[in-house]
Amino acid sequence: MENMQPLPRMIGALLRIPFQQTVARVYQRLREAGYTDLRPTHFALLQQLRPEGVRVTELASLAQMTKQSMGALVDYVEERGYIERVSDPKDGRAWLIRLTPRGREVEQIARAAIGELETEWAQYLGNERFATLRSALQDLVTFVESKGEVGRLPR
Repeated sequence: MENMQPLPRMIGALLRIPFQQTVARVYQRLREAGYTDLRPTHFALLQQLRPEGVRVTELASLAQMTKQSMGALVDYVEERGYIERVSDPKDGRAWLIRLTPRGREVEQIARAAIGELETEWAQYLGNERFATLRSALQDLVTFVESKGEVGRLPR
């Protein structure tokens, strides 16, 4: 067989590998802090929350999962006191999901863990290259959000 060169990694892998390291670091720091009942699966829910709350249907769409699967995550995380359901002021029949004080503690640990990684990556790449990477990623997020395609799978 000929000596074939490996194909360059596609953008999905280039984004996924650092993301996986981010998830692993957050998970490690949460476990070290005693939050042993959370798993990386729960991060799909927690990372989408906003202070005013988010409906389960929107959470499911953003996380690219079914409403039923997201509902199971919400039930699990709520039972452990990280989130709460509050009535939607725009529609009394609907519920919003938002962080509790315990959930905000988890958020602070996660942000600190991600800050550690960003510091490590900036040291490795150099501050200028890391700032360029971060800026380019922010521009991509803005572009995708402007098209209304965040988390949306084609039907």
